[in-house]
Amino acid sequence: MDLGLQGRRALVTGGTRGIGLAVARRLHEEGCAVAVCARDGDEAERVGAQLGGFGMAVDVTDDAALEGFVATAAQRLGGLDAVVANAGGSAGGGALGDAPGDDWRATFDLNVVHAAVLLRAAAPHLAGDGGGAALVVASVSGMRPQPRAQYAAAKAAEIHLAASLGRELAPTGVRVNALSPGSILTPDGWAVVERDRPGDFAAFVAAEFPHGRLGTPEEVADVAAFLLSPRASWINATNIVVDGAQNQPTITGY
Repeated sequence: MDLGLQGRRALVTGGTRGIGLAVARRLHEEGCAVAVCARDGDEAERVGAQLGGFGMAVDVTDDAALEGFVATAAQRLGGLDAVVANAGGSAGGGALGDAPGDDWRATFDLNVVHAAVLLRAAAPHLAGDGGGAALVVASVSGMRPQPRAQYAAAKAAEIHLAASLGRELAPTGVRVNALSPGSILTPDGWAVVERDRPGDFAAFVAAEFPHGRLGTPEEVADVAAFLLSPRASWINATNIVVDGAQNQPTITGY
């Protein structure tokens, strides 16, 4: 199926590894010119050059730097049709007693505030050519209790942010959705656990995944590309889960 993305202009934060890189590559395969940002400027430039666009070093918690990246991308690409708020993560400890207020603020800045500032800056560009689409990469962690409360709360906020902005921006022709992956086998994430703690990894997969494996970044990217395309024109202000049924409740708790 032709997604209708040929000639479109896209921007992806955190676009040099993992899910962000897979999304950027998938959009490029569909014909998009893609701008990416990451903390490592050299890597961002390398990836951006491969994707028909450009890359640059950006701290997504720096509002001015993030807004500057959006403006530069719109100028260099000739506009923006698709924006992906992918950069995120968790700051500091997991348990409540190990996570002071600064960790909570840093986690929300990295996830929620970054997404809000990005979409505020990008919205006029997305509306400029008759309507574009934005995607906030959240997580199934935002949908049920998790051991890292600050991360789960931030991801839940991202899901609601996307829903609220999807309704707010709809009159301008802009769609906003959230995409919530489950545990994905990325080289610097679960692949490390699989290598270093194979027994724990196997037990986790057996308990959580009825398909017997984790998802791949490419499987998430396929859904992302569809949601950003004109083919998904009537999908707005919702959250799409890509987790291989991991998020189904079980009697074992987490």
